[in-house]
Amino acid sequence: FYNDHALFDDYTGLVYESDEGKRIAETLGNKKAIILQNHGLLTVGQSVDSAAWWFITMEKVCKVQLTVEAVQKPICINEKSAQIALEQTGIEYEGWFNFQPLWNRIIKEQPDLLL
Repeated sequence: FYNDHALFDDYTGLVYESDEGKRIAETLGNKKAIILQNHGLLTVGQSVDSAAWWFITMEKVCKVQLTVEAVQKPICINEKSAQIALEQTGIEYEGWFNFQPLWNRIIKEQPDLLL
C-alpha cells in the first residue's frame, strides 16, 4: 500500500449525504485504499475479488503496524524497496489472483451462499 492509500480525516460517522461520499472519493483518488480516521478502512478494485483482497490485506497490515508500534519503534524499509514491492504485488491482477483460494474455500464451505 506504499503511496497507494489515503487518509480521510474529515469523517463524521455514517455517510448519509452524497457530499461526504464525494469527499471520500476525492480523497481516495486513484488509490486502492483509504483509512477513515477513527472509523475504519475502505478499499476499491476493478473487481469485487481484488477489492476484497485489498481490504483483507490492508486490515492485516494495520494490525501488524499497531503491534510493531506497541513493541518497538518500527524499522522502515527504504523507498526503493517499497516501490518495487508495490509494483510487484500491488497490481490489480495480484489482488484478484490472491483472492481466488479464499473464494474457492468460501464456495466449498458455503455452497448455497449465492443461491
